[in-house]
Amino acid sequence: MSIKIPNDLPSTDVLLDEGVSLIREEDAVRQDIRPLQIALLNLMPEKIKTETQLIRQLGRTPLQIELTLLTTGSYEPKNAPAGHMAAFYQTWSEVKDRKFDGLVITGAPIERLDFEDVKYWPEFAEILDWATDHVHGCYFLCWAGQAALYNYYGVPKYDLGRKLFGIFEHRRVQRRHPLIGGFDDRFRVPVSRWTEVRHADIDKHPELAVLAESDESGVCIVEDEARRRVFVFNHFEYDAETLQDEYIRDVASTGGVAQVPAHYFPDDDPTQTPINDWRSHAQILYGNWLHEIYQTTPYDLSKIGSGS
Repeated sequence: MSIKIPNDLPSTDVLLDEGVSLIREEDAVRQDIRPLQIALLNLMPEKIKTETQLIRQLGRTPLQIELTLLTTGSYEPKNAPAGHMAAFYQTWSEVKDRKFDGLVITGAPIERLDFEDVKYWPEFAEILDWATDHVHGCYFLCWAGQAALYNYYGVPKYDLGRKLFGIFEHRRVQRRHPLIGGFDDRFRVPVSRWTEVRHADIDKHPELAVLAESDESGVCIVEDEARRRVFVFNHFEYDAETLQDEYIRDVASTGGVAQVPAHYFPDDDPTQTPINDWRSHAQILYGNWLHEIYQTTPYDLSKIGSGS
């Protein structure tokens, strides 16, 4: 099957060239199945780059998916082209009467702010409350994962005093779990953040389980299985060059002195081309998440949140 995205989305040609299966609206309506309704609340400044990365992962599945791109109504993105936002995005208030099989919320470059100091925090908290009975399963990414843990469970975040930046080796904590089924015992994941949540705080909540973590970069994947909430603090979806681009921006903004991402460039040499060795685990993780939603979501969307 395929993922149905808005017509003329800029990432279409890139994704087709990569072999991601996309579907046109006129073809989708001829298929006698109900596509999974997935919403993507994109909080990142570079909207097109982020949506391309996430559509790439969501599109590598045998399921048909219909994607709705969302933005906040209380804060207007400063770096996203206004025409792109008007053509492809809706505000949460425009869809809050709908129900969705899945919701993905991205991170945002605001993690050193206290949650309540974020300009759109009241709306964000309202979206999390809305998701409880309007969304079957949620995937919270990076800052959104920290924010959702704080909103739902009171789990704090901690400022590291430095940027945790690079590709770090992780291990499975749960040996048998559907969300990380197919993972190697050890795997590498891109990390770029200034803050963290801690295993000890998560352990205070028996409904939460740590599925994967790293000795260097800490907790990676947490799940509340009963409520179908997944919290991922690192970036399986990143392209090979994403950290390189971030490093180049850091060099430019600091006048030539910037932290080189750890374990990323061959021989730690920024002049060499980085290699993507986390792509397969990204596809496994997102595929497993979609599979779990497909297996458990009601066929009748109206029954989401009803306890059925």
